[in-house]
Amino acid sequence: MKPLFLMFAIFAVIALAACGPVEPILITGNTMGTTYSVKVIDEVDAVGLTEKIEERLVEVNELMSTYLPNSEISRINQLPVGELLPVSPENLRMLKVARLLYQQSEGKFDITLGPLVRLWGFGPDPIKTVVPESADIAAALEMLGLESIEIIDGRLRKTQPVELDFSAIAKGYGVDELARLVSESGAQNYLVEIGGELRASGRNQNGALWRIGIEKPDAGIRSALTAIPLNNLAMATSGDYRNYFEADGVRYSHTIDPTTGYPITHNVVSVTVLAETTTLADGYATAIDVMGVEAGMALANRQNLPIFVILRNGSEFTTQSSVAFDKYMAAHE
Repeated sequence: MKPLFLMFAIFAVIALAACGPVEPILITGNTMGTTYSVKVIDEVDAVGLTEKIEERLVEVNELMSTYLPNSEISRINQLPVGELLPVSPENLRMLKVARLLYQQSEGKFDITLGPLVRLWGFGPDPIKTVVPESADIAAALEMLGLESIEIIDGRLRKTQPVELDFSAIAKGYGVDELARLVSESGAQNYLVEIGGELRASGRNQNGALWRIGIEKPDAGIRSALTAIPLNNLAMATSGDYRNYFEADGVRYSHTIDPTTGYPITHNVVSVTVLAETTTLADGYATAIDVMGVEAGMALANRQNLPIFVILRNGSEFTTQSSVAFDKYMAAHE
């Protein structure tokens, strides 16, 4: 499961015009343990938009950040078994998305994964570079289970002492919320990004579709493998080659399979997903990253989801893509 900080870098391939009818507006800052950027091509009230963006990001963190002890999700995690807690409509929607992804991935996407993430040393305060004991892994697995969350008339109740962590979809939701604010400001042409998850609308300042680079899976050098044009779509990437540890010559990814309790061992290096919302793109990228290329590609083709996967084969890298992705790229050549 992805943490809120940036775990896989992707970058926009944008040619800046020397001049144009409107000077692009760039708003940047820090949020969710990473950075955000909003580029607007149209003329808007930049000061007012900046204030709204900063206020909204604070609100989203107060709902979904496990780093804030008084956030709504922290209160959920502190809730004793059997007690009821009123929950905001936003977090109820996030739970709905999480349940959908949990079901479609057959449990590979699980927002109750926190105990395993901490056990393997990939939590907020990474302290381990050793493999946990099998008994500890089994005990952590017993603490998982999205089915232990019940919703009754807008209130949440836990039947088991599980924890929730929206980190695999929270950045995506943040992008969607910022895109909504930019659109409400009157802009039609913009690119919004939080920690590498993006959503594009309209055209860049050159009148072309926004093109987003997919990074080569090289831990030492950052360069683009390919570029994807975004036609009013969101895009998210999940990958493992920058966040891992090694023990006794074995490489352990930060991406943990909630059905086994162990980091993934398949050869998927990264998964890029296109979707109508960044929340879904973010979640599907994580789910398919855990599932592996065969099961993940089957899911993508069932859901008509455009995905692009980079695979490790020894010292070489290969790629695979879904039917929907190939059709999308062919339509935008």
